[in-house]
Amino acid sequence: MIENTVLAGLLHNEDYMRRVIPFLSEDYFGDFTEKTVFKSITEYIANYNSVPTKSALKIAIDEKSNISDDQYTTIIETIDGLDYDAKTDLDWIVDKTEKFCQDKAVFNAVRESILVLDGNHKDLDKGSIPDLLTKALGVSFDQNIGHDFLEQPEDRYEFYHTKEDKVAFDLDLFNKITKGGLSRKSLSIALAGTGVGKTLFMTHCAAANLMDGKNVLYITMEMAEEKISERIDANLLNTTIDSLAEMPKDVFIKRTDRVKAKTTGKLIVKEYPTASAGSAHFRHLLNELKLKKNFTPDIVYIDYLNICTSSRMKAGANVNSYTLIKAIAEELRGLAVEFNVPILSATQTTRTGYSSSDLNLEDTSESFGLPATADFMFGLISTEELEGLGQLMVKQLKNRWGDTNYLKRFVIGIDRSKMKLFDAEDNAQDLVNDTSTPVADKGSFGDRMKAERSENKDNVLSYRSNKTKSKPDFGGLK
Repeated sequence: MIENTVLAGLLHNEDYMRRVIPFLSEDYFGDFTEKTVFKSITEYIANYNSVPTKSALKIAIDEKSNISDDQYTTIIETIDGLDYDAKTDLDWIVDKTEKFCQDKAVFNAVRESILVLDGNHKDLDKGSIPDLLTKALGVSFDQNIGHDFLEQPEDRYEFYHTKEDKVAFDLDLFNKITKGGLSRKSLSIALAGTGVGKTLFMTHCAAANLMDGKNVLYITMEMAEEKISERIDANLLNTTIDSLAEMPKDVFIKRTDRVKAKTTGKLIVKEYPTASAGSAHFRHLLNELKLKKNFTPDIVYIDYLNICTSSRMKAGANVNSYTLIKAIAEELRGLAVEFNVPILSATQTTRTGYSSSDLNLEDTSESFGLPATADFMFGLISTEELEGLGQLMVKQLKNRWGDTNYLKRFVIGIDRSKMKLFDAEDNAQDLVNDTSTPVADKGSFGDRMKAERSENKDNVLSYRSNKTKSKPDFGGLK
């Protein structure tokens, strides 16, 4: 039996023990005897950082008071029978142990799910079943024990000179500040007040990604699938939303066929009721799309973060907004890492941020834990002056890929009727750098705005110049 092989390996092969012990669980051993032996072995390892001898293990069993005479006899016989062939290939037994753990994890998850379905589980409800099964299916031995800095410089060099696989924007300055687009395994957040353009921004980017040949998953909890699709249609067909309703069916089909012919990507729009879904539901969706449609997204949009649920919090639990929103953000970022995909979502500003013509991290509604978790965060700002010019201001708030002071503010063009964004003319950037233009409030942050504008103007001018940069100085090294 594999259980006996695992227990024997733990007793006789220290290399094997150290590779597998972090992944083994008492729950993987079904019978009382195996459970007791495993628990005694792990207790010894935890106390003495070495494998026990059979004699030490028997003494540990002797000291247990909750074992009957019959059970004691069976356990001692089991220990005596735990023999190990020293010629056993280490990689082979590690692989078999991994398969054992995976099988047991799935079995236990199914058994626990049945208890939930029957209403006999005291802690979990039916909504937790997908998460239980997903965690079980995700069991694996991580053999990577870290990067040896001094011994593996070649690995770092190759990494530095390998172009990162990013999901690019179709907006030049966004690509500039993110160094080519959104990195995989990252969480990005758009911060804006109501009606400024959070959904417009995400639907535009989703449409652009699709036309760039990417697979896109758009999760909506604020608008119906049809309304999101309507916005994307307006964008891709370069027509107003109002015109879509008036367009003859044959014309609409022909134009959408032309769009289809121009891309190899796919776009899935999935609707959940407001505040009804979280990372566990999204994980299940991603797995289902892979299984049923062979669809793996290159990027995921979630519209929007504040109305997600947390898998850590039970429905109706009395938790403060800081804890809840931070938990949601952490779970979404974990999802991005798990599926090797960038996730872009949005959040609301505080009440003061609704009417402000400037935004900062402290304007994040409900939880400052959100900006602490995000990799990239930017504000979308609209004023009467900008609306009149058909522009939207962008302000960098947090950027793990670059300096937020470089192109700290810039404007992009916006056509709300067609749900489109576009690069603004170079001279449009003068609006955010001209201190005489009443773009910003004249309140307490006025002086700071002027200072930031001055620095931003230099960056914009530098960006425009496209001058050839000198080669870096490597301190005389050739």
